[in-house]
Amino acid sequence: MSKEAKARIKINHLLEEAGWSFFDSETNKANILLEHRTKKAKFDNSKLGEDLENAPDGFIDYLLLNELSRPIALVEAKRENIDPLNAKEQAREYARAQHIRHIFLSNGNLHYYWDLEYGEPTVISKFLSIAQLNEAIKWSPSPEKMNDLQIDENYIAISQDANWLTYTEAQKQEARTNKGIKQLRDYQVQAIQRLKGEYINGKNRFLFEMATGTGKTLLSAGIIKIFIRSGNADRVLFLVDRIELERQAHSAFKKYLEDDAIQCVIYKRNKTNWQSAKVVVSTIQSLAYDNRFQKEFSPSDFQLIISDEAHRTINGNNRVIFDYFIGAKLGLTATPKDYLKGVAIDEADPREMEKRLLLSTYETFGCADGTPTYRFSLEDAVKHKPPYLCLPKLLDARTDITTDLLSKQGWTHKFTNEEGDEEEDTFYKKDFMRKFFSHETNKKFVETFLKYAKKDPISNEIGKTIFFCVSRAHCRIMTKLLNEEASKLYPEQYGGGSFFALQITSDIMGSQDRTTRFSNNDLNGHSSFNPELFDYESSKTRVCVTVGMMTTGYDCTDILNVVLSRPIFSPTDYIQIKGRGTRLHTFDYKDTSIAKDNFHLFDFFANHEYFEDEFDYKQKIELPKETENEKKGGVPNPPKVDLNYLGADEVKSFTEEEFSADKLMKVDKEAFSKQFESATVEEVQKNPELQKAVEEEDWNSLSAYVQENIFEKPSEFWNLDKLLTSYGVDRRASLKEIMMKIFLKDYKLKTREDLANDYFQKFISEAQFDNSKYNPAKRLWDSYLLYEDIREKINSNSPDPNDARFGLREMKELGKDNRIQIVNYIKDNISINQFLPR
Repeated sequence: MSKEAKARIKINHLLEEAGWSFFDSETNKANILLEHRTKKAKFDNSKLGEDLENAPDGFIDYLLLNELSRPIALVEAKRENIDPLNAKEQAREYARAQHIRHIFLSNGNLHYYWDLEYGEPTVISKFLSIAQLNEAIKWSPSPEKMNDLQIDENYIAISQDANWLTYTEAQKQEARTNKGIKQLRDYQVQAIQRLKGEYINGKNRFLFEMATGTGKTLLSAGIIKIFIRSGNADRVLFLVDRIELERQAHSAFKKYLEDDAIQCVIYKRNKTNWQSAKVVVSTIQSLAYDNRFQKEFSPSDFQLIISDEAHRTINGNNRVIFDYFIGAKLGLTATPKDYLKGVAIDEADPREMEKRLLLSTYETFGCADGTPTYRFSLEDAVKHKPPYLCLPKLLDARTDITTDLLSKQGWTHKFTNEEGDEEEDTFYKKDFMRKFFSHETNKKFVETFLKYAKKDPISNEIGKTIFFCVSRAHCRIMTKLLNEEASKLYPEQYGGGSFFALQITSDIMGSQDRTTRFSNNDLNGHSSFNPELFDYESSKTRVCVTVGMMTTGYDCTDILNVVLSRPIFSPTDYIQIKGRGTRLHTFDYKDTSIAKDNFHLFDFFANHEYFEDEFDYKQKIELPKETENEKKGGVPNPPKVDLNYLGADEVKSFTEEEFSADKLMKVDKEAFSKQFESATVEEVQKNPELQKAVEEEDWNSLSAYVQENIFEKPSEFWNLDKLLTSYGVDRRASLKEIMMKIFLKDYKLKTREDLANDYFQKFISEAQFDNSKYNPAKRLWDSYLLYEDIREKINSNSPDPNDARFGLREMKELGKDNRIQIVNYIKDNISINQFLPR
């Protein structure tokens, strides 16, 4: 059987599975036309299906009809060994001729769905049914309709309470307290307006970089509402990476939007009727499992996809899920881009992997240049009047053992082996509670925490705490120690049971619910620490001991202590963990109200010092070389001894350090590039000659000054190459361009592709060129400027006809005269040097 026939048989079967019919039946009317002719041409119909590739132009392989027997979609088929995307442009022409917007491209094994009005072809596992296509047709994006909606601080409040705008200020305050009415903050309104403007201007991918605790869920509710109310979305998918965040988001959206007829459901609880909701919340894992996103959803089911904790939800192979759905995409992340370039997330090596992860995050959400759609940093939040977040008080405690573990020499344990010979093993901070165990060290961590923990200002008991450990086994040890030591200190309050501290890890049943109850202040009931405050609402359990479950997205405003009883190697993790304590809170009891001013950050492994003094934020660090055992596919050799050290350990040093809006941790500061921009602006502000250069746009003089007086100075050692790396520029851009980016509003540093596109648009407008050849001309233009090997072959008049970037098909389509015209124009008007990769 020919490859064409095999492809047809598979396509026929998939169409029938989707409910399409080749023949009339008692229940269905035939709604598939084969080889529908789009222009007059003679063809032997008896050969249809036998020589698919050689059928004359003007025949649609499959034309799909709606209930009124009018064209609704087409299928363009290719033989099994040909990429279906090769038929993309041909299918587009056929679709336009039939006035339809839906296209399927298939070779029997690989299938694409393409909505001409929105996006690019997306891979599917089955064809859409007539009902799904009818549903997709109902939606047609109209970004300009967003201009009809007024976005201000009350945008969500009026969804929660239709009478909100009629209330007096006293009534509004009562509604905020009793009904949880939320008003958008100024920066949240700005973020919505920024996205709205870019969407109207044709962009459909966005990224918000916002510090932990700045209300990304409330902001998402505003984005969801504007898309739905303007008709630019009929249904929204909100994706998270953890079950507790799924529940948290669902609860928030119900509170913010459900009274305004915007229903929200969790997908896994509503697998059979999620279509009736306007907002569907799901973990990314639920959709990724067994490719459920392809099997149970149509690409057009959601017109807006929001990814919470975007730097995590697109991890692994999950980016394909975002590309599958054709709607607009919004990513939310609290992790600053500045300190993720060149950084890894796994503790074995904290560099290379994370760089790829962050680059992928920005590319996925349409910000390939590294500039988010909107940014509101920790510094912005604490400097805001009034402030929206608080900073930690750092408590750095080191024992005799951890002091050595943290040193370059490590901690050495000497012992006598079975033969009577003396030996020694050396351990480092990464070995703690993995290869090296020390009960006394853990006990000192607990004693120090209990002695210096920030107290609840109302009840004077240990403030609510998240205690981060190395592993689940470490969690068990620390939970036991915390309960034992707390019962000794407070025998009346905690001597009757192990509820002061509770382990919260994914292997323990009910942990998800316990995180919610901890936030709601009823984990193991309400506190009875002070009998006189019997009606004060605070959790009886004071400490949650965890590894990673409460690292990101956990919303508990009254956290007063964050404990790091583990070393951290990734700035992402460090920022996220610190973020658990930055939210503001007011402790209320009867007539008393006390505002949270800071939180205590216990650092038992000098993590702050590491990210302040040692971690290199600017340069890519090479991965360590593999051992011979690893190269052979094995695992690293285990250490000679897994030591359970039973000796003594004492606290050797204890220091405290406070931070403010003017004194931030280095890991929380702006990017390397942002620091350079601030230094340059500061230099200009104090130099009248430089101010004049900026006013006159004399970028050459300004660049010369920067080169002489700012570059390669101690402390930062700025230079052009480092700056281009931090900005994500892939070509040899000039310092002049960076000056323009700093001082000209909306100026963008262009990538090689951006620059090529700009020059091409100029060529089209200037040259008398046949615009019907636009697509092959653009392919030649980009290939010649961006690829040195293609440029050399074209200049030597020996182009490769099989090159997928610019091959025989494009050469024939473009024609010799047009090729010559384009190449000569480039040679006469454009410097190739600016396109050379860095």
